[in-house]
Amino acid sequence: MSYVLCLDCGATNVRAIIVDDKGNLVAKASQPNSTDTGAENAQHHVWNADRILNQLAECARKILPEVDASQVKGITITTFGVDGALVDEQGELLYPVISWKCPRTAEVMKNIDKYMPQRKLNELSGVGEFAFNTLYKLIWLKENRPELLEKAHAWLFISNILAHRLTGVMATDRTMAGTSQMTDLTTGDWSDEILSTLGISKSLFPPMVDAGAVIGHLTPAACELLGLPCSVPVVSTGHDTQFALFGSGVKENQPFLSSGTWEILMLRTAKAALEADDYAAGATVEYDSKAGLLNPGLQWIASGIIEWVKATCYNGESYDTMDAEAAAIPPGCDGVKLIPNFLPSDAVPGSIEGLILGRTRGHIYRAAMEALTMRLKNRLEKLEKVGGFKATELLLVGGGARNKIWTQMRADILGLPILVSKVSESTVLGAAMYAFSGAGVYASPDACRDAFGIEYETTLPGEHQAAYAAL
Repeated sequence: MSYVLCLDCGATNVRAIIVDDKGNLVAKASQPNSTDTGAENAQHHVWNADRILNQLAECARKILPEVDASQVKGITITTFGVDGALVDEQGELLYPVISWKCPRTAEVMKNIDKYMPQRKLNELSGVGEFAFNTLYKLIWLKENRPELLEKAHAWLFISNILAHRLTGVMATDRTMAGTSQMTDLTTGDWSDEILSTLGISKSLFPPMVDAGAVIGHLTPAACELLGLPCSVPVVSTGHDTQFALFGSGVKENQPFLSSGTWEILMLRTAKAALEADDYAAGATVEYDSKAGLLNPGLQWIASGIIEWVKATCYNGESYDTMDAEAAAIPPGCDGVKLIPNFLPSDAVPGSIEGLILGRTRGHIYRAAMEALTMRLKNRLEKLEKVGGFKATELLLVGGGARNKIWTQMRADILGLPILVSKVSESTVLGAAMYAFSGAGVYASPDACRDAFGIEYETTLPGEHQAAYAAL
C-alpha cells in the first residue's frame, strides 16, 4: 500500500490527512486556525505562517504512526487563494501574510484606476473584482512599505511558503497564480502589461509549476519536523477550489456547485468569454488544475444566509425541525419572499416581503432556500453564456448538498438532474490524485481518479417543477 500526505491549510482549521492509493482517507488530524491582528491596525488580519507550519507538522506527526511511513510517496499542500508574502533570499518573511479577511485593501481597489482601469485588469487577467486579490496586497505594500518591495527577493503564495519551508525550493503554484489578478488569461503566464503598469518586476515571482509537478524533496530539517524520509517529494497543488473540482469527478463542460457558507459555481472548460457586466456581477476566471483549462465561475453567500435564519428564527433547534417545517410549505411560500444580500458589496439592504398573520418561520426558511436557488438558476444561465455550453446536469458538493429538500428544490427550479458526490473530502482527494501522479504511483491524475472511483446520488426534477416554472 502506498500513501500520500495532504497538508490542508483552511481559514478555520489546518489539517493533515493521509490518503492511500485506493482513495481511502486512512487518518487525519486537525487544529483550529485563525488570523492574528496586524501590527499597524487592530482591524487588520494577518496569518502566522510559522505557526501554521508547526500546526501542520504536529498533525502529521500525530497520524503518521498509523501507517508505514516508508510507504509515503509524496506530500502536497492545498490552501485558500490570493494570500502570500514578500520574502528574502532565505525565504524569511519581510512582512506577515496579509489575509483575504483584511479590510486594508478595499481602499486600494476603489482607487485602482490611477494605475489601470478595473475593466482593463479584468480583460487581461480574467479575475473578478475582489478586494482580497493579490494585486491589491502588493499595491498596499508598494504604497505603504516601499522599502520592503525594494528589499524583497520573491513573492511566495502561502502554499509555496510552506513548500519552501519543507524543500528549500522557491516556486509558484500555477493554481495560486491564477487567483492573483496579475496573470494573462490568454497566455497562462504573468501579464507583462499589468506588472509594468503597477511597477512590479516579473522577476519577483519564482517559476510557475503545474499541478502534479515535483517542487523538491524534503530537507533534513523537514524530515525531522514531519518524521518522514528525506526522499519524499513535495508535489505542487495549491488553490483548494481547483482540487475540489477535480476530486469531485466533474468533467469538462459539466457545471459544478460547491455549496457552503459561500456557493461557488464553476466550470472546467477550454474557453471563457466574460464581459464587463459579468465581472461586476461577481464572475471570475481561474486556472484549472489541468494546464490549458480554465475555471470560469461565480460566487455568492449561501449557507451563511441559512445560518442567519437558523440563529434568528430557530433558537438552536435542529435542521431536522427546520426541514420538516419547510417541507410543509408550498412552492412560492404563500407569497413570502426573502431578498438577501448575495455579496458583501451589495449596496441595498436585504429584506423579507409578504409577512402577514399565519405566515411562519418555516415560510422564511423555505423562502431563503428558494431565493438562493433562483440565484443559482440566474448564475447558471450566465455561466452557460460565458462558457459556451448548455447544462444537462449539475454536480453538487459541500455542506449544502446534505440538505435533501434544498437539493430537490434545485432539481425542480433548474429542471435538471442534480448529482451529489459521495466524496466527503473532494479537495483532499483531488490533491491526492495529483500527488500520486507526481510521485509516479499513477501515470496521470486522471488515471488515479479512475482508480479511486467516484459515486453519486442523483435527484431528478419532481412534482414541484411545474409550479416553480409558473413562478
